[in-house]
Amino acid sequence: MIPEDLRYTAEHEWVAGDGSGPVRVGITHFAQDALGDIVFVDLPSEGAEVTAGETFGEVESTKSVSELYAPITGTIVAKNASLGDEPELINAEPYAAGWLVEIAPADPAAVAQLLDANAYKALTES
Repeated sequence: MIPEDLRYTAEHEWVAGDGSGPVRVGITHFAQDALGDIVFVDLPSEGAEVTAGETFGEVESTKSVSELYAPITGTIVAKNASLGDEPELINAEPYAAGWLVEIAPADPAAVAQLLDANAYKALTES
């Protein structure tokens, strides 16, 4: 369950897009599976600035609360409003309807520096 066309972080976020425009960000199947049933998501507002590696929100599950880490530096241009009423979308469709935010990258090249599918697979199998 690791789509080949996405980039990944060691903190289990995925990024869709090449950085030439806004990129979509979510948490991986691996992460949502480890968290269990997600019951609440706290995301930044549109226009918020995020910094790569810094926290930008959190996901609360029946097991724990986990911080979300920005995969790249940039500006939040959209957040998934559906998650306010249906946070379980992250469990059901982590790579589709369960996306978290869209970020306009400060440096488009930063996306290419993230893990590819093979590197992320190796990380999750170690």
